[in-house]
Amino acid sequence: MAENKDYKKIVELDNEAEAGFIEAELKKREIPHNIRSYFDVAFDGIFQMQKGWGVIEAPVKYEKEIKKIYKDLSLEEKSQEETFDDSEEEK
Repeated sequence: MAENKDYKKIVELDNEAEAGFIEAELKKREIPHNIRSYFDVAFDGIFQMQKGWGVIEAPVKYEKEIKKIYKDLSLEEKSQEETFDDSEEEK
């Protein structure tokens, strides 16, 4: 995607799955954004090991909304993991 000077880094992402979940939600809500991975073939992914998977960039006016969506999705994901962990322990 083209670099947009009006965009700023809003949230750092931990992995590709997380990026996919939040991207789907941002598209659904028609929030302009770029998701940029730190992966670089030339450096064999070393930046991802140091910085994390990547970032969400967006216009400043969407920062609070994007952070709330990210937080809500993160809490939902953790809740599902706990439910899975609980069901595994019952076996």
